[in-house]
Amino acid sequence: MAAPQFILTLSCPDTVGIVHAISGVLVTQSCNIIDSAQFGDPGANRFFMRVTFAAPAGVSRAAMESTFVATAKRFAMDLRIHEAAAKTRTLILVSRFGHCLNDLMFRAGSGTLAIDVAGVASNHGDFADLAAGHHIPFHHLPVTAANKAEQEAQLLALIDSLGVELVVLARYMQVLSNDLCRALSGRAINIHHSFLPSFKGAKPYHQAYERGVKLVGATAHYVTPDLDEGPIIEQEAIRVDHAMGPDHLVEVGRDVECVVLSRAVKLHVEHRVLLNGSRTVVFR
Repeated sequence: MAAPQFILTLSCPDTVGIVHAISGVLVTQSCNIIDSAQFGDPGANRFFMRVTFAAPAGVSRAAMESTFVATAKRFAMDLRIHEAAAKTRTLILVSRFGHCLNDLMFRAGSGTLAIDVAGVASNHGDFADLAAGHHIPFHHLPVTAANKAEQEAQLLALIDSLGVELVVLARYMQVLSNDLCRALSGRAINIHHSFLPSFKGAKPYHQAYERGVKLVGATAHYVTPDLDEGPIIEQEAIRVDHAMGPDHLVEVGRDVECVVLSRAVKLHVEHRVLLNGSRTVVFR
């Protein structure tokens, strides 16, 4: 039987002895550290750590968690242990732009992204066939101003029934209510162009073209009640020039959105992202 591998993540008030304490518990359990990264934020007085380790054959995640109870209490840690080989149950939300959806499903199907896509949900029916082509259930949840609360209740019920651990807004063009944002806190990722707060509303790339922008980019972040202002996970920018028309900017923008969103999801499901107030600590 192969030795199971686990990923430990923690954050706590910064103090002396944290690394020693974690290492000590792992030694007593005959575990072997494979990879370790840590960061102390002096401004917030918080310490963050991620450790990948191999445990003796047959050891469960629950058993490993139990060995850290006293240490976590002693240092007031938010400590979690994850199975390294486990795929994250994911629901993808989309509206009428399918580039990020298609990219995520391909990466999941090819094994380069450790997510188990439990379903695709949309306020439009455009991508039912695309989801079916990947053998993924499609859920059409139309939304209007009149039924928004009911539609969000259906969405939350779907998340619960499918055992979803992560919700990805792959160009889902609906603003989530504050209540739904809070219900999905720390487990919902959104993608948008990086022009914000400039060029809001319709056709942002056309607006950018009129202003002669020289950079096109995208930002992936956790969803919060503060619209498009959640803790940032990943960003990328590509240089553009005067020869590129609005349609070319849209094309470039969609490419970078796909890349940034897939990177953010990968970082999240590999447990490399720890929340630090309104910011994130990302262990590469």
